[in-house]
Amino acid sequence: MASLTTTNTSVGLSKTFIKLKEQDKVALIPYTTAGDPDLSVTAEALKVLDSYGLDIIELGMPYSDPLAAGPIIQAADTRALARGTNLNSILAMLKEVALRLCFQHMSYEFRAP
Repeated sequence: MASLTTTNTSVGLSKTFIKLKEQDKVALIPYTTAGDPDLSVTAEALKVLDSYGLDIIELGMPYSDPLAAGPIIQAADTRALARGTNLNSILAMLKEVALRLCFQHMSYEFRAP
């Protein structure tokens, strides 16, 4: 399994939220599914979102049984998986772009019970 180590994540998510609260600000946390429509578009989307100075982005990992997700995320997951997106390909894409990004990365995955 691939792994990702970056040097730009010194401020954890908790510290980011604390900093925002101290500044009387809230976080805008956009979401995108990795690999929808493909990983090159995901990489470009991350760069564009980063250019707006976001603190956090939620990068969804496509899952084959996303029953807890709504229909939009289910469709995005299905499209990404149909194109062969998997954890290793997502991590490889992130290795290419992560060092040029400033925001915190946050991901999630739904698992069937």
